[in-house]
Amino acid sequence: MIQQKLRGSGVALVTPFKLNGDLDFDGLGRLIDHCISGGIEYLVSLGTTGESATLSKEEKLEVLNFTIAHNKGRVPIVAGFGGNDTRAIINEIEGFHFTGVDAILSVSPYYSRPTQAGIIAHYKAIAGAAPRPVILYNVPARTGANMTAETTITLSGEKNILGIKEASGLLGQCMQIMMNTPKEFLKISGDDNLTLPLLSLGFDGVISVSGQGFPKAFSQMVREGLKGDFEAARKLHYKLVDVTDMLFAEGNPGGIKHVLEVLGVCDSHLRLPLAPISDGLKAKIKAATQAVNV
Repeated sequence: MIQQKLRGSGVALVTPFKLNGDLDFDGLGRLIDHCISGGIEYLVSLGTTGESATLSKEEKLEVLNFTIAHNKGRVPIVAGFGGNDTRAIINEIEGFHFTGVDAILSVSPYYSRPTQAGIIAHYKAIAGAAPRPVILYNVPARTGANMTAETTITLSGEKNILGIKEASGLLGQCMQIMMNTPKEFLKISGDDNLTLPLLSLGFDGVISVSGQGFPKAFSQMVREGLKGDFEAARKLHYKLVDVTDMLFAEGNPGGIKHVLEVLGVCDSHLRLPLAPISDGLKAKIKAATQAVNV
């Protein structure tokens, strides 16, 4: 059952680049292996952390196809198909083969700031066209508009809508979603440092940024939380909490890419308009990364 396959820790993979800005498939392969060997339950390709906004249509296909091929069926894959043009998203979905993809992650429309009725109609249209189940993604800090609990509750009853990645940071909203959606509707944290509190409320896991830097510790924390062993989970949570905050101090994915560079997984190059993080933050992240991995 797909709900069980996507319970636990997913990671929103970065897209490694070479110094000249080209895609770095060797680095992406190392990253995928690093996550899987570290115990991550599933991979998310072409999310915000993957700098999908700066990838061409052809590059997106290359990244997703490479991820599917390199994964070799080892773990489930969730593919990002989102934007603020409903028709364009549907066209992209209809043009992809979806072999090796288990679900779609689709961010709530950004920039245009639709009403809640517009968000509902948008997701109904995507779910109706998608050959795989759809995970909603609410991240108002990026989209400029919160998808309310009422909207999520309404959509949770729609055919082909599997769950939500909830990154509002609003615990009250998360509790309303938890209480008023079907049990089989996946509730996934979109905030790394709120994952453990949300697990205590009944959430099913996380789609994480920091988990790809520290897959063993992070995925074990989630597994302990899902088992209800919050004493063991807290130890790992507090081991990671400071470095996780650092990762977002100057924007994402600059912080996590520096962790991966420190670990020798891939380089930390970004595409404009994202700029490299400061030297001071790099030093702090390097020290914190080495401390976590002692």
